[in-house]
Amino acid sequence: MKLGFIGTGNMAGAIIGGIIKTGLISSEEIIGSDISAAGREHVQKVYGVHVTPDNRKVAERAEVIFLCVKPQYYSAVIAEIKNVISNKQLVISIAPGKKLGWLEEHFGRPVKLVRTMPNTPAMVREGMTAVCPNDCVNKEELEYVVSLLKTIGETEVVPENLIDAVVAVSGSSPAYVFIMIEAMADAAVAEGMPRVQAYKFAAQAVYGSAKMVLETGRHPGELKDMVCSPAGTTIEAVRILEKKSFRSALIESMKACAEVSRKL
Repeated sequence: MKLGFIGTGNMAGAIIGGIIKTGLISSEEIIGSDISAAGREHVQKVYGVHVTPDNRKVAERAEVIFLCVKPQYYSAVIAEIKNVISNKQLVISIAPGKKLGWLEEHFGRPVKLVRTMPNTPAMVREGMTAVCPNDCVNKEELEYVVSLLKTIGETEVVPENLIDAVVAVSGSSPAYVFIMIEAMADAAVAEGMPRVQAYKFAAQAVYGSAKMVLETGRHPGELKDMVCSPAGTTIEAVRILEKKSFRSALIESMKACAEVSRKL
């Protein structure tokens, strides 16, 4: 098997789906394990991959293993599989807070490790994933991991000291954006717009604005100024956002998010 997934939840499903849809690896070459029979059956039915309740089988049979369990289960899972992992296999972590040093310590010997931080837009193949390898991973192996994760969106290699910033700016940020979309829709509903339509207008505005930043290469402040006509409606809305500390609230919330990540 080329790929193995220990844990077959939402993020594992997103990665499996992206890899299969792009044709990078076929479903016949992927195996997943999960303590939940429902979880195993779901990925088998949706993606046609092999499944098993035995984590060790995944570790024994796959060339690359994604650890997709919750962070609190990492110690137990690593203890279960560490004796069957060879020095040729790649192990990819997606857990926040589990540093490369911590992972290496729990494996108890040199293992090819890649720490990653994806986000939930991976489920629609618009994710943003940070990648950080340990010293055992060579250039070609790192490029292979990046190619796998690019099937679910954009991927950047970063030094490990930036992972907590990544958690704040992309890992957790979909929640901030969803709150903003919900609030924008609520305001539109208050102005008389039907709710379903309000969600569409708000979400498309956020999507299109993000695309402008990515595709034009212009500074976000410049793009903002393009919308703000003198004495117009938009600059008045911006004035109120600044008065209510919208910018500061985002910065402070992200700093708090990064701090929690550091303490995990």
